[in-house]
Amino acid sequence: MNSFTRYVNPHLGEMLESIKLDQKYIKGEGCYLFDDQGNRYLDCIAAYGALPFGHNPPAIWEEINRFQQSGEPSFIQPSALDAAGELARRLLEVAPAGLDYVTFANSGAEAIEAAIKLCRSATGRPGILATDNSFHGKTFGALSATGNPAYQKAFFAPAEHFSHIKFGDAAALEVKIKANPDYYAALLLEPIQGEGGIVEPPAGYLRKVREICDQYKVLLVFDEVQTGLGRTGHLFACEAEAVKPDVLVLAKALGGGLYPIGACLSSTAVYNEEFALKHSSTFAGNSLACRIGIKVLDLLTANRKALVKEVRRKGELFKTGLLSLQEKYPDLILSIRGRSLMLGIEFNMDRDMFPGSLLGVMAEQELLTPAISSYLLNVEKIRVAPTLNGNAVIRIEPPLTISEEQCQEALNGIASMLAVLSKKNTARFLSYLVRTPGAKDDHYTRFIPYPAPQVVPSGNAAEGRFAFLIHALDLQSYHQFDNSLLSFSEKELADLTGRFNDLVEPFVAGKTKIVSDAGKTAYGEFIAISRTTDEFVSMPRSQALTELKSAVALARERGAKIVGLGAFTAVASMGGLYLKNEGIPITTGNSYTVVAAVDAVNTATEKLGIVRSDTTAAIVGAAGSIGRGISLLLSETVPRLILIGNPNNQSASERLQMVAAEIYRYQSALLEQGRMLKPGSMGYLLAKCSELPKPEAPMSAFETFAATEGRRQGIILFSTDINSVLARADIVISATSATEKVIKAGNLKEGAIVCDISRPANVSEEVDAARPDVLVIDGGVIEVPGQPSLGWDFGFEKGLAYACMAETMMLALEQQYKHYSLGSSGVNLETILKTRYLAAEHGFKLANFRSFNRPLSDDRWQRLLANRNRQQAVRQG
Repeated sequence: MNSFTRYVNPHLGEMLESIKLDQKYIKGEGCYLFDDQGNRYLDCIAAYGALPFGHNPPAIWEEINRFQQSGEPSFIQPSALDAAGELARRLLEVAPAGLDYVTFANSGAEAIEAAIKLCRSATGRPGILATDNSFHGKTFGALSATGNPAYQKAFFAPAEHFSHIKFGDAAALEVKIKANPDYYAALLLEPIQGEGGIVEPPAGYLRKVREICDQYKVLLVFDEVQTGLGRTGHLFACEAEAVKPDVLVLAKALGGGLYPIGACLSSTAVYNEEFALKHSSTFAGNSLACRIGIKVLDLLTANRKALVKEVRRKGELFKTGLLSLQEKYPDLILSIRGRSLMLGIEFNMDRDMFPGSLLGVMAEQELLTPAISSYLLNVEKIRVAPTLNGNAVIRIEPPLTISEEQCQEALNGIASMLAVLSKKNTARFLSYLVRTPGAKDDHYTRFIPYPAPQVVPSGNAAEGRFAFLIHALDLQSYHQFDNSLLSFSEKELADLTGRFNDLVEPFVAGKTKIVSDAGKTAYGEFIAISRTTDEFVSMPRSQALTELKSAVALARERGAKIVGLGAFTAVASMGGLYLKNEGIPITTGNSYTVVAAVDAVNTATEKLGIVRSDTTAAIVGAAGSIGRGISLLLSETVPRLILIGNPNNQSASERLQMVAAEIYRYQSALLEQGRMLKPGSMGYLLAKCSELPKPEAPMSAFETFAATEGRRQGIILFSTDINSVLARADIVISATSATEKVIKAGNLKEGAIVCDISRPANVSEEVDAARPDVLVIDGGVIEVPGQPSLGWDFGFEKGLAYACMAETMMLALEQQYKHYSLGSSGVNLETILKTRYLAAEHGFKLANFRSFNRPLSDDRWQRLLANRNRQQAVRQG
């Protein structure tokens, strides 16, 4: 961590580090910067226009040295400031006619504050008008004038009496003033919006604004902090339309790139005694700053403003080159904006321009232009920056002294970047973030976007609406969304996602429309959170909940009526309980997950000819809501259960005993009802046990039974030591929230059936190779009716989904918009059996078996059967 991030601004510093905009510059000379690694960069930002002559301009340093040698005092308030007076005279000589006084400040924002106070004191009116999308600074008054709520909200801005109108719309200005003609003191206006995205108003706009302000006696303030002093090919941008303001604000370039100074020029009609005697600043108008300002004017006006004329010429050259690139890449570049050396490239931020890729998400969330800026900096050694308000635009504001050759250097770098970006291959474009510069690029995976369906909600009230939260189970899951990422090693992918995961907000990863066998329809969206399971596990719960609530809010805003929780989102929210007050029903999908797991085990035993009455089933994670539900449902057909809990949970044994007690009470109720018992079932065994309490007995009685007679007879065992008990089980169902592999080749019984519904999976891949006798099923995989595309394959074939997704779909089809399957108590026999009924009603069914994230092939099945037959023959022989 560098000292800036550690001691100055950790939030900005970390963001700069994440996208490699944190170079340590050790030298600046002219239009170039040099870092501590010996790299040279062409600076086309120039401190947002504050470096008119580049870095360390000799003429400005000469003036500073002359000042030092002269012994002239710098801070001598209150007194007659000779240098300030001289600079003021020089500014008024070159400024638009009608300006008579100069108030100095230390920055553009301070100069705007002075302008606001001037106008209010001159008119006796409180109202200040500014435009949407504008930027005037970040002190409170300047911030209130800034037309971007994103900057204001946290600081309870804007202050009272600030209003905004549409930029470029003179009619809107007149309507606003006419509605309250004696209220507004001034209109603050940028002749060209800089931070707003290099936005030029329509021709004639400034002139029309001047007329309206004159008509209603509203003062006109031009904020030329960025546009002033040569940037637009004129000393002042307002000169292009020959429009004269009442107040003109300058800064940035006035300091020559080495010293901060701002200035507020005003007419005699505006300048007044109240302001003159009650506005001051300790450092404003200091002698050194003003001597530098005088030198800046000398340089700009020398040889009949030769430098300013050169700015216009080189700006036309630069813009012509950019327009040629737009013609070559019209799908990437929407427009080239601005004039002279205040230019902007507007990029296409439509996600559809980069379908099925991380680049599309970055574009949608306005992260693409920072990445483009980073690419240009790190690969092409060209320094540019996005505009703050208009995040689709990259600004180009080089020093006014840039040469033709340097303009072409910048154009060549931008052209090279566009050639790579046009491939729309995320891995290729972002490789500079995780690979050594200069690494060969001939091994990048060809990007094939997932063929997502173009589905939209019908708007019909009869159509259900749902959303489902998803996230990457592990690093490899990112490949399912953007297959170009297969080009990266696991280390590179971890590096890349680590850089972006904190920046990427929840986004829509897929859309689908379900048509059930019952004829009902539902439209759904899959909301992705850019986190892996390991990240959720390691982050503070408060952070996890903040990110989950953001995803839920997105789903709600987009019209969902119920939200399902996928993978670790249910665990992180305590089975959805921490999300129940987010203004929309939540389901974990755990009830149908129970059904799917038991159906998978039942199907497997039938296909293998296993008699369930002779088996023992182990449920790993039995204390959780899913494991508990599975245990209850399995107890109807399996005679013996082993409940396995988390050894790291101090209360695990007590919780397992309670699950066992609940199963015994359920079985007692079945016996009381006279349910027909299958020979060898758990109920059949318990019917012979006189010690089994009656169903109306207190739960404590069943807990005692579980710990004594039930354990003695081996009907239900419970343990937190998986290695000591798992090898006794013929059937294993894993339903944990653990992120590690807890089931391994060495702790499974010969010929076991393992159903793994945990995500991430709990079964080690070594089982696949080392134990050909064991059938491992990826549990909870469901075939959706009609097998529609879900907009993202989730590693499945088209039309397949997890059971938790399917439950969310069913509830939407039924328009049952209420919380479902929340917490441990929310998953019970009633909810489980209801989802089983809904699945049959709407056509959801168990998918063909999958094993280790791929379909279980016929060859693999036949090898399994052959191996089991050989083992059976050995046992019989």
